[in-house]
Amino acid sequence: MSKKLPTRQEDYSLWYNELVKRAGLAENSAVRGCMVIKPYGYAIWEKMQRQLDDMFKRTGHENAYFPLFVPKSLFEAEEKNAEGFAKECAVVTHYRLQNDPDRPGKLRVDPNAKLEEELIVRPTSEAIIWSTYKGWVQSYRDLPLLINQWANVVRWEMRTRLFLRTAEFLWQEGHTAHATAGEAVAETRQMLDVYAEFAEEHLALPVVKGVKTPNERFAGAEDTYCIEALMQDGKALQAGTSHFLGQNFAKAFDVQFANKEGVREYVWGTSWGVSTRLMGALVMAHSDDEGLVLPPKLAPIQVVIVPIYKTGEMDALIERIRPIQQGLIARGISVKLDARDTERPGAKFAEWELKGVPVRLAIGNRDLDGGTIEAARRDTKQKLQLPLADIVDSVDKLLNDIQLNMYNKAKDYKIAHTTYVETYDEFKAVLDGKGGFVVAHYDGTSETEELIKEQTKATVRCLPLNEADEEGVCIVTGKPSPRRAWFARAY
Repeated sequence: MSKKLPTRQEDYSLWYNELVKRAGLAENSAVRGCMVIKPYGYAIWEKMQRQLDDMFKRTGHENAYFPLFVPKSLFEAEEKNAEGFAKECAVVTHYRLQNDPDRPGKLRVDPNAKLEEELIVRPTSEAIIWSTYKGWVQSYRDLPLLINQWANVVRWEMRTRLFLRTAEFLWQEGHTAHATAGEAVAETRQMLDVYAEFAEEHLALPVVKGVKTPNERFAGAEDTYCIEALMQDGKALQAGTSHFLGQNFAKAFDVQFANKEGVREYVWGTSWGVSTRLMGALVMAHSDDEGLVLPPKLAPIQVVIVPIYKTGEMDALIERIRPIQQGLIARGISVKLDARDTERPGAKFAEWELKGVPVRLAIGNRDLDGGTIEAARRDTKQKLQLPLADIVDSVDKLLNDIQLNMYNKAKDYKIAHTTYVETYDEFKAVLDGKGGFVVAHYDGTSETEELIKEQTKATVRCLPLNEADEEGVCIVTGKPSPRRAWFARAY
């Protein structure tokens, strides 16, 4: 077994990176800033994807797929969007290689194979999708258009970290078109609610729903809604966004429809997305110094069974364990029976603890004869004796308890690390001390927002949707403030 993980207290960043690698979630690839998602990590992403896809389809959305490459002229059509992503774009200029006459056995770009128009490797798909929608939308009968895409995107990040910020990542992006502004805003809010429900019920991650300031808004949007979560180091993580695009992209790509009176109008748009960044959130919100702690609803393996046997007993013991395994599987619980005879039980315990399996059952002949089975829950490390007679019901209940406990623990942390302040000195002291969300009045100007960011490295995470307006004064300028904003240092 490899040496122990660095602790969170010693070096949170190193702990995170080492845990992602050692638990078999992902590793760095040969391409700078890109990652290989390993089978165990991809299995978690698949569970996220499956659940979200079901939720999207329940709200009437259909999946489609659009090209990876965007002609530069299309990318430039919506100026704010193009400007916002320009520095992160990867650009294709040539379409062929040839042998290099100066370096035998090597290749070079064929200078005669230059593209007539450069292609942008999509950092986001609004341009290619809205240029397509022009041919799909003619009449009010074609609306609403509710499309989702599961895809990869490329953003040429300079500072990368596995899952949290990589040059290429996986995500879903919804793109919808509507007949009225009201319908588009309702869609934007609906998808924000879907993301919040998914985060809280499946990731066991409490979130704050809010709207971004103009400084933090998606390039090309009229409004950006978000869910913000808090990690164990007191930093915030934007876990999902939903954008009301207004008619910006419709006008840029001339997407019009004939309304019921036959009058031509521009459609109203939305886009919304979550990415493999959620994998990073899952690790940082729940895990400990021994490894991953996975919520049962997203764990690839929910229960691991470790046989406790003496020499010569293994085969017979496995036969006695099989009915338990099959009973759990029949209940819809994913089970791994670790029947390897190359590892001792202690090494297996440590491996599955590192991988965050929610429940471990240690079963020997003595346990089966005595009618009780030892269960260890990963979230609290508590050991329990479960009755063999109703082992399936007991494990099922235990998994539900773990899911709820993980959510409540994260919620308690969020509450304890949300601080309302009245002065700038207090604001800075909280950031440098316990961290977390700092809720304060500011005058709402971009200048003050930038000043706070420059001096404290904290940004406005959102203006929360569920908080009433509250008159106050800006902690920096003393000017009137109609409501508080939620600030934090963030990933």
